[in-house]
Amino acid sequence: MFVQRQIGITTEGRGTYEITTEIQDIVSSSGITMGLCNLFLQHTSASLILCENADPDVQSDLEAFTRRLVPDGDPLFQHTMEGADDMAAHIRTVLTNNSLTIPIGQGMCLLGTWQGIYLWEHRYHSHRRSVVITLSGE
Repeated sequence: MFVQRQIGITTEGRGTYEITTEIQDIVSSSGITMGLCNLFLQHTSASLILCENADPDVQSDLEAFTRRLVPDGDPLFQHTMEGADDMAAHIRTVLTNNSLTIPIGQGMCLLGTWQGIYLWEHRYHSHRRSVVITLSGE
């Protein structure tokens, strides 16, 4: 069996947005009890990540590290059509993920105890992001 859905997430600018509940709700209502959940973000300046969901300092530390690794407005960058965060956002996406595949068991994503699914917005301004959820299994 295959099921495909799409969700929209409105971000408020750079940061992480947990979408675990929305994804788990789609999986549990699909009727699939065992299989795979593939998530695909249809954008080049945001990411999907599995991250610790117990301590928000983890997301803050990831942002601080990434800001040091890929600084906005680096003079090396030529692509700045949409501002100083434009090329940095694209690089951040390439270094992380725009898709995730998670096993499904007993009608839900088999996440670890402290794992959450996050959309990581790399741009400073608000954006409407689309995630395609494709489920396959029985």
